[in-house]
Amino acid sequence: MRFAISYQPAVHGADPARLTAFAQHAEACGFEGIYLPEHVAMYPGAVVGPMEIPPTTPFLDPLDCLAFVASVTSRLLLGTGVLLLPYHHPVTLAKRVATVDVLSGGRLRLLTVGVGALPGEAAAVGVDFATRGRRADEAMDVLRLLWSGEPVTHAGEFYPLTDVYSYPLPHKGLPIHVGGSSRAAARRAGRRGDGYFAGGLLAPDERARQFEAARAAAVEAGRDPDALEYTRWGSADLTESQVAAFAAQGVTRIVVNGSLADLSAFAKRFGLS
Repeated sequence: MRFAISYQPAVHGADPARLTAFAQHAEACGFEGIYLPEHVAMYPGAVVGPMEIPPTTPFLDPLDCLAFVASVTSRLLLGTGVLLLPYHHPVTLAKRVATVDVLSGGRLRLLTVGVGALPGEAAAVGVDFATRGRRADEAMDVLRLLWSGEPVTHAGEFYPLTDVYSYPLPHKGLPIHVGGSSRAAARRAGRRGDGYFAGGLLAPDERARQFEAARAAAVEAGRDPDALEYTRWGSADLTESQVAAFAAQGVTRIVVNGSLADLSAFAKRFGLS
């Protein structure tokens, strides 16, 4: 089992010194990587799951933050949890992601994308909320084409391209994980992704069905279902028996939230450092 941490702006704020301390502490504790979430634009009444998000929550740009984190760490893997793919043009995003990966020495291994859940956020960036799934599918395909190093000609619904190159290329290829809380997200992970990062508010039986849906979609696409990584959220007070139960469900990585003291205790309990 691998363990990573998440830096939540709603909890930790946008203080660069705090982000530095958090990332360096996680690395010293032996955690595999750090994730940052994304919201491009907020508005009053925005609700994700059971929670209303204050519109003034300081959501930092995750890719800019990961470049910053890379400059103050040496081993920590970098991830997004999740980057809202339909709200980014894949040509621009391919350049930004590859830049972070190259400058970090190939540490952007945990890029996780999702489709977004807030109609007002889609409207703020001029995206039809109903098209976000199709946009995400096409964007994933375009990103991989651009990172192939070959000229890209693509006749897509949203992102038509003719003889386009995007350099520099990622350091060693670049995995794309898919995050979400729906079976559509799970199927997207199986068809196109390198892993599935399941949402946190799912009943156990629905979790199992979604992971099986991801594996089935991989088989249908001619891909190896056993190659899919399976990431889940976990609390900082997880016990060894609970982690063993995660592993029995096929989970390969657990992402935890908490204070610096929580992370220290977790790392000590599982012998990470």
